[in-house]
Amino acid sequence: MSNTLRFSKFHVLGNDYLVVDPTRTAFEPAPPLIQALCDRRLGIGSDGLLLGPLEVPEHPGAFGLRIFNPDGSEAETSGDGLRIFARYLFEAGHAHGTECQIHTLGGLSAARFLAPDGSLVQVDMGVPSFKAGDIPFTGISSQLEVLETPLFLPTGPVTITALSLGNPHCVVFPGEVSQANACRLGPRIERHPEFPERVNVLLVEVVDRRRIRIEIWERGAGYTPASGSSCAAAAACRRLNLVEDRVTVQMPGGTLDIEFAPEGHILMSGPVQPVFEGQLHGDWKA
Repeated sequence: MSNTLRFSKFHVLGNDYLVVDPTRTAFEPAPPLIQALCDRRLGIGSDGLLLGPLEVPEHPGAFGLRIFNPDGSEAETSGDGLRIFARYLFEAGHAHGTECQIHTLGGLSAARFLAPDGSLVQVDMGVPSFKAGDIPFTGISSQLEVLETPLFLPTGPVTITALSLGNPHCVVFPGEVSQANACRLGPRIERHPEFPERVNVLLVEVVDRRRIRIEIWERGAGYTPASGSSCAAAAACRRLNLVEDRVTVQMPGGTLDIEFAPEGHILMSGPVQPVFEGQLHGDWKA
């Protein structure tokens, strides 16, 4: 392969990812390189990088995907990343039909194309676990669920509900759901020592039993106006019996529809938009 980086860029409600296809470009995902590519001033600019499709020997027919945060760290899964990658597979001709399977560090996820052009994608985010050991959260016994549990910060205690969807999430009902409060509480909770793998932070207001409003601080990315992490906020609200089986999540970047299937799986649906395709030539690996 030539010394040219070919990439595609997509966004979901303003949350954008670069997609690098290893069948088109030889790419070693070193953290400094990912940081440089995601930099919005000196690089291409994005909220993360998706590397795939990759072979998955243990799951023939599935498309392997590695997900990287803009700080270069690797994520187990991402709702927006999964939907963006599904649309890329459709656009690039890798995926055929109305469904495909995507494998990440968080496990296997099913994606469905709800529109003929692949622009509307539904992803099965799996069954949430609220057990401390699955998140992980070390503040209580590993077999207990983290439901309305106190977390002590330097500024005082907050009440949290935490869960895993293949990656860790912490939900807070702080009263004030604002960007300023997300930027205040987010970094303190993200790096709290009782979350040894760090955590996504979601500030939630329940509008009614079919709508919630959230602000998001993402692990490894910081404040973001929209994210697939919204499904974790909805899952926490459902577990606490605050919402119905279908709920709309309102974010500054837009809305997503979340459905809770009878077997406990979370289905997240929404649009995926292409931004542009591009190439980098020369010493982009430096």
